[in-house]
Amino acid sequence: MKITALIPARLESQRFPGKLLKDLGGKPVIVRTWQNALRSGAFDRVIVATPNEEIARAVRRAGGEVYISRRPHPSGTDRIAEAARESDADIIVNIQGDEPFLDAADMRRIREIFERDTEGRIDILSFCRAIEDIRDYTDPSVVKVVTDKDGFALYFSRAPIPFARDGRWRDGCRHIGIYAFRREVLMQVAQLPPVAIEEVEKLENLRFLVHGYRVKMLPTTFDYAGIDTPADLEKARKKWK
Repeated sequence: MKITALIPARLESQRFPGKLLKDLGGKPVIVRTWQNALRSGAFDRVIVATPNEEIARAVRRAGGEVYISRRPHPSGTDRIAEAARESDADIIVNIQGDEPFLDAADMRRIREIFERDTEGRIDILSFCRAIEDIRDYTDPSVVKVVTDKDGFALYFSRAPIPFARDGRWRDGCRHIGIYAFRREVLMQVAQLPPVAIEEVEKLENLRFLVHGYRVKMLPTTFDYAGIDTPADLEKARKKWK
């Protein structure tokens, strides 16, 4: 089984433009993300997919492999799908460019889970982490997920789910935005139009569920820390030290 990590990266972030080229411990954020994916030892190839020459230069200077997107894309999934068309990998892993902290053991679990899935029940694999702070539970920037008894996603939301009707908050699970797709599934979902609840929640992963794709959630205890704002970058710098 061949597994390729594709890292979608662009400069035009709405909340924090240019964040991928900001310094994190002496190197750009995107280079840190690429390096940690490579060092995990979980992937046969690690490729940064970008439309921006500035990002491409930074990654190439560090010795990384780059795919230059040929056309604009509305999402990172669409961007990696373009790059994946030229790949012979069985599994494509989408790692966000602003996710410099990766757990090598989690990344290696991706291969193990797909190799054990001999019946092909899993279309897409992702991660979730128990929410320990009620502020995260109520924060709309923190995406929550609920699953069935076998660990497959039932719904993703920015709202507090499951809703604590009795007022006793518990059982919240934070979604970690790393996706591992079977290559053929990635090609299919990249062709799907947005769905209504996706546009309401502003969550692309709801498109997968509406169209019947099975998303397996793997629990993790690792403290993933994506960089969405300048404040997140300062936290990441302290964490890096």
